[in-house]
Amino acid sequence: MTKANRRQFLAQATSAAAVAALPRSASAAIRPPNVLFLMSDDMRVELGCYGSRFRAQTPNLDALASRGVRFDRNFCQFPLCNPSRSSLLTGQTPLRTQVLGNRTNFRDTRPDLTSLPQLFKQHGYVTARTGKIFHDIYDDEIAWTVGGGTKLQQPAAGLEHKKVIPRPPVPPPPSGIVPPLPQDNQQAAHSDQILVLEGNGEGHPENLVAETAIEYLRTYRDKPFFIGCGFSKPHSPPTAPQRFFDLYDPKKLELTPDFAAWPTVPDGFPKAAIRMRNADLFIGRGASPTEAQEVIRAYLASISWADWNIGRVLRELDVLGLRDNTIVVFVADHGYQLGEKGKWSKAGSLFEMGTRVPLIIHDPRAQGNGTASVRLVQSIDIYSTLVDLCHLKPPASGLQGESLTPLLRRPHAPWDRAAYSIWSEDGKTIHGIAVRKDHWRYAEYGPDGVNGRMLFNEQSDPLEMSNLAEDPKHAARCAELSTLARKYIKQNS
Repeated sequence: MTKANRRQFLAQATSAAAVAALPRSASAAIRPPNVLFLMSDDMRVELGCYGSRFRAQTPNLDALASRGVRFDRNFCQFPLCNPSRSSLLTGQTPLRTQVLGNRTNFRDTRPDLTSLPQLFKQHGYVTARTGKIFHDIYDDEIAWTVGGGTKLQQPAAGLEHKKVIPRPPVPPPPSGIVPPLPQDNQQAAHSDQILVLEGNGEGHPENLVAETAIEYLRTYRDKPFFIGCGFSKPHSPPTAPQRFFDLYDPKKLELTPDFAAWPTVPDGFPKAAIRMRNADLFIGRGASPTEAQEVIRAYLASISWADWNIGRVLRELDVLGLRDNTIVVFVADHGYQLGEKGKWSKAGSLFEMGTRVPLIIHDPRAQGNGTASVRLVQSIDIYSTLVDLCHLKPPASGLQGESLTPLLRRPHAPWDRAAYSIWSEDGKTIHGIAVRKDHWRYAEYGPDGVNGRMLFNEQSDPLEMSNLAEDPKHAARCAELSTLARKYIKQNS
C-alpha cells in the first residue's frame, strides 16, 4: 500500500469511526434515512395481515407488516379522496385545511401550509412522485423535485382489456331511493364496470407507477430520497389481470349479513347515515347477490394486483441494498363499503369500514418491528411521525397529528387517544362526525346530533348491526363521546 493510499484509507476509517460514534441525531444528519411512501386508493383493511374477511391474498404487504409495525386501528379523517389526502399530507385536520370535498385545492384555502414531501424537499431530499399521492387533479407540484404535476401515468396505446358486466335482474328500488340522475350514466360508464387485463397488465398505469418508482430508486439511490408511490387500485373500476381474478371463487365469497340490493337504512339507524345513491359501483341500480359476489371478487383481484406491484418496488429496494436505511410507509386514503347496508362506496360513510384503513410502518431501527399495535391512531399522525424519525424541523404552520414513534418502539405502550372522522355533503358544511374511543364508535349528524346518532360496541358488534345510541343504558357513553365530537369541531373550526 502506498503512503498516499494508506493516508486515504486511514482518513476514511477515521471518518467512518467518527460517524459510528455519533449519537443517532448527529449520524442521521450525515446520512438521513430515505422514505418510500406507498399509498393505495379506496382500500379498506382487506389484507391478509389484517385478517381479511374475504381472505384477500396480499403476500407482499403481509411480509412488510411482519417486518414493521402494523397499526390495526388506524382511521382516516374524511371518507373521500381529496379531503383525506390533503389532511394526511399537510398534518392538518380537514377543518383546518378547509378541504371538505373533491373540488377544493388546499393551496387555494391554506397557501401557508407546507406539505409532507415539500418539507423533505426543503431539507435537501430528492422528492419524487409517481402515481396518485395528492388527489389527482390537485397535485402539489412545488413539493416534488421530479414527477410533479397533475398528469398521472397514462395507459399505453392499444392496451387490451375485456369488460365483464354481469347484470342479472334485481329487485325494483324501495321507496326513498333517489332515482338515477342524468350524470349517473356518464359516471357509470367510467366507474361501474369490471375490467380484466391480459398478461400482467403491461402498459396499464398501475404497472407504470411501479416501474417509475423502480427507476427512481435506481437513479437516486446515492441521495436521500422521499419517493411517493401511489396506486389507484382498488378504486373503481375494479381492474386486474385475469390471473388475479383466478385467485378467488366468487361463489365462496360470503356476503355480509346486512347486505342489501339497494342502499338501506336499517331500523333504528338515522337516515343521514346512509346516502341513498351509490357513487362508485351499482350507480342508479340494485345489486343482485350474484353480481355482488363478482364485484367483490374484482375488488379483491385489484387489491392483489396492487400488492403484486408493491412487491416489485420493495424487491428493488432490497436488490439495491437500500432496505436498511429506508423507512417504508404504506397507507390507504380511506376505507370502503362492499355492500354493507347496500352501500358500494366510501362517500358519506362514518362506519368502521368507511374510515378504518391499513397503516404499516417499517423503520429498520424500530424496536417494535414484527409487532401489531392495537392503539387508536389516525392518518394525520403520519406526517409528525416521519418528521420525528427523520429529525426534520417541523413546518412553521405546525402539525396537529401525534408522532407514532413511541408506538414504533413499544407497540403496546400506553396511548390514550381518540380518532375523528367528519363528512360534508356540500363541501362547505359539516354534516356528520364520528369519534372512535376505546372499543366504541359514536357518530352524530347535524348540529348537536339533530339528524340522528349512532353508537356501536366494536368489540361485540364489529359488523355494526345494532345501534345503541337510544338505549338509556348507554346515555352516559353517548354524552361523553358527543362532548369529544363537539370539542373537536370547536377547536378546529
